[in-house]
Amino acid sequence: MNGQPRCRINGSDVVLAADEPLLFTLRNRLGLKAVRFGCGLEQCGACVVLIDGEARPSCSLPASALDGRTVVTPEAIGRDRVGAALLSAFELEQAGQCGYCLAGIVMSAFALLARETNPSRARIIEALDGHLCRCGAHTTILRAVERAAEMLGEPSA
Repeated sequence: MNGQPRCRINGSDVVLAADEPLLFTLRNRLGLKAVRFGCGLEQCGACVVLIDGEARPSCSLPASALDGRTVVTPEAIGRDRVGAALLSAFELEQAGQCGYCLAGIVMSAFALLARETNPSRARIIEALDGHLCRCGAHTTILRAVERAAEMLGEPSA
């Protein structure tokens, strides 16, 4: 199709408009509203998605850079064991308050737990360090990621 970039987003093949940031494609064209626009400068983490399994900001990433890549947004992470544990742990710990930054934080935590099922608190802090949250929910967010790691370490029933 006219050389436009293509990628896979949440399991579906998508043709992208090469001249717009991924965030705008996700929110405006695909209706995936869990990804948030925060600063637009890759400074706050509200727009983080997974690109080929790596947590990356989507606000300034041109769609043209995504040809052949796989993108996962917050809407899709509950489909596997890591995402289900993480979402459950965030709910059980009541992690987060306003929720604006939470989707990006969850995506970074998901990327970490997909690589390491038993990260140290220091690794969790490192993975979430690029996220700006003004609510003061940091402690409960850390507990939620630790709880998800514990859940992932338990044998399946």
